[in-house]
Amino acid sequence: MSELLPITINENSRTPIYDQIETQLKALIVSGKLPAGTALPSIRKLASTLSCSVITTRRSYQNLEQHGYIKTVQGKGTFVAEIDIEDQDIQKQEAVKEVLSEAIRIGKSYQYSHDELSRLFQELLKEADQYD
Repeated sequence: MSELLPITINENSRTPIYDQIETQLKALIVSGKLPAGTALPSIRKLASTLSCSVITTRRSYQNLEQHGYIKTVQGKGTFVAEIDIEDQDIQKQEAVKEVLSEAIRIGKSYQYSHDELSRLFQELLKEADQYD
């Protein structure tokens, strides 16, 4: 877990580290937990905090900047960009759909039926409600 940002890297995941960082930062931005104008740690600082390479964090930042989530101001740092509310809603929906689609793909690869996947999903929703 980053001291500066609530980002956790799963070394055992098949998802590349830069993608894990990018996905979690995007979620923090789109959810509003990191509002527009929030200063982000430098690439080197984030790399050090997460114990990963500078190249990895640079790639995450470049991808996020390319998609308009963050902006870098020369000599000042990197900041969360202003995101249109409608775009924010679309991005939230797309992020959730992407993760759920991956979960469905994995479930199907284990030969789970639609009913079994639905039951698992409902169980997880109930568990999540206990923590809210």
